[in-house]
Amino acid sequence: MGDPAGVGPEVAIAAYKALSGKIGTHPLRLVGDADVFRAQGEIPDDALIATARAASHRPGHTDPANAPAILAAIEEAVRAAQDGRAAAIVTAPVHKASLLKSGFQFAGHTEYLAHLTGAPRAVMMLVGAGLRVVPLTVHIPYVDVPATITKAAIIETSNIIIEAMQTDFGMTPHLAVAGLNPHAGEDGAIGREEKEIIAPAIAELRTQGHTVYGPLPPDTMFHEEARSRYDVALCMYHDQALIPLKTLAFWDGVNVTLGLPIVRTSPDHGTALDIAGKKMADPRSMIAAIKLAAEIADARYG
Repeated sequence: MGDPAGVGPEVAIAAYKALSGKIGTHPLRLVGDADVFRAQGEIPDDALIATARAASHRPGHTDPANAPAILAAIEEAVRAAQDGRAAAIVTAPVHKASLLKSGFQFAGHTEYLAHLTGAPRAVMMLVGAGLRVVPLTVHIPYVDVPATITKAAIIETSNIIIEAMQTDFGMTPHLAVAGLNPHAGEDGAIGREEKEIIAPAIAELRTQGHTVYGPLPPDTMFHEEARSRYDVALCMYHDQALIPLKTLAFWDGVNVTLGLPIVRTSPDHGTALDIAGKKMADPRSMIAAIKLAAEIADARYG
């Protein structure tokens, strides 16, 4: 369901209808407050897995009191994936600021899903237009990024990426690793992170038998010819990864969570409160997220 005040329920219903209520031969189910979904249009009773009711669902107006209903929908979807009732979950966007005001203790969906499933660490990968990107650091202020970049974090994240690419995408990937500084530090002249942290991490990954390139200058690694040389890029911070992805695949980008024992995807957009309730939301990213979740589930479970 996501946040009832956002476009999540609208694009979920639009995607459900566009796919005729199924993906392949498998039925789709809508998890959340039944009234929130029905406010978007008529749907069959058997399409719904009803959970707690929202305190309100006024489009465009978030309400921290909706947190229990939002989280109940997520938790029920996770249980369904864990006990075999569902092959995958696709989450509609939540409004982080509203959840935090309610006392929510996690930075976002990804961290909460790791908590619910007991995963040691979950990693966010964005997919679209033939590009796959992973931000090493995610929802933290830019001023805190350099101190968060460590050799251990790069190695751990890279191994999660590589394992997921093998298991869920059927490939042994070529991994590109971005530098942090302009021109990837210019051999230490514009910052030391590349020489002291990123390059040593890459060297260790190579000793493990992985194909890893970098540190690459971030401003030249995303043009078409450069992208053809790797399967997935590890970037140092949120916008370094998401700007190229959203430039190339704004309407149909997908967020995939790596490192979980369940399959989870989501559309690569937020709650879009400014257009919620106006029947303007584009469901292409949600449709792409559903299709990719099914592909990953097929690869993982057969």
